[in-house]
Amino acid sequence: MGLLRGRPRNRRAGRPHVLDVKVRSDQVRRLRLRRGAMTVGTLLGALFGLYVCWQMGAWALDRFVYENPAFAIREVQVQTDGILSPEQLRRWAGVRPGQNLFALDLARVKRDLELVPLIESVAVERVVPATLRLRVTEREPVAQLNVPRPDGRGGFEVGVFWLDASGHVMLPPDPRQCTAPLPPEETLPVLTGVGLQDLQPGRRLESPQVRAALELIEAFTHSPMAGLVDLRRIDLSAPEVLVVTTGQGAEVTFGTQNLEQQLRRWREIHELGRRQGRAVAWLDLAVGNNVPVRWADAESLPPASPKLPKSPRKRKHV
Repeated sequence: MGLLRGRPRNRRAGRPHVLDVKVRSDQVRRLRLRRGAMTVGTLLGALFGLYVCWQMGAWALDRFVYENPAFAIREVQVQTDGILSPEQLRRWAGVRPGQNLFALDLARVKRDLELVPLIESVAVERVVPATLRLRVTEREPVAQLNVPRPDGRGGFEVGVFWLDASGHVMLPPDPRQCTAPLPPEETLPVLTGVGLQDLQPGRRLESPQVRAALELIEAFTHSPMAGLVDLRRIDLSAPEVLVVTTGQGAEVTFGTQNLEQQLRRWREIHELGRRQGRAVAWLDLAVGNNVPVRWADAESLPPASPKLPKSPRKRKHV
């Protein structure tokens, strides 16, 4: 009996418990797989529903908007503050009657027009149901550059470039592209001594001398000297100074700083000479004190051109 009590217990006695644990693990695994399958199916169903909705929305947009003849462009309105003709602006915009108003790429129209050097900025607007409106701001020339170039016959001709107040380079437009005459060449001061390597239409000249010359032209337009003398040529070849030649034959040297103050001094000297019956023949305003001046007989000099308004342009609605 003692030997029987000392025998080891049968290990198989615990097997039902092991099987029970395995059964429960399989059930949990199947439940997880079922839930995962349901989740994946729900996501796929949602994605399919979104795809169907997207396709239906795209079809509806094409059917009722992008292919709707009610939104075919019938009129392109052009508003410009310059001299370019509306017909030319429409050609540059590349918009054809019949194009869908909503399918039209407004950013592309704006970009194409603003790539024209003569144009400063453009606003493009849809006017439902069938009108495209363009508001154009043109660059206004304030100076010009005369550049010799081959004429194709073995000789040379003078090519004219315009500059606006910001220094952007432009080619004068063909008169057939305009609704008003181009400004006479003698009304735009000619800049000389400018490096020509950066002289490309649409590009902005960054030379400090050019910037100073344009600032001088702007300041002169609003100064008391406007209408008393004409600016005909500005020589930029010497550093730190601008040498101006007037339409009356005078030569006036400016420093590149404090231009308005120098213009006031010019007016004071001009008035002093007028009271004495004399006119300035040569003047150096770049000198701070004891300004050197050489006089000429006032009666021997040609009169100045009448003072014109800053810009004769009026906004046109077409």
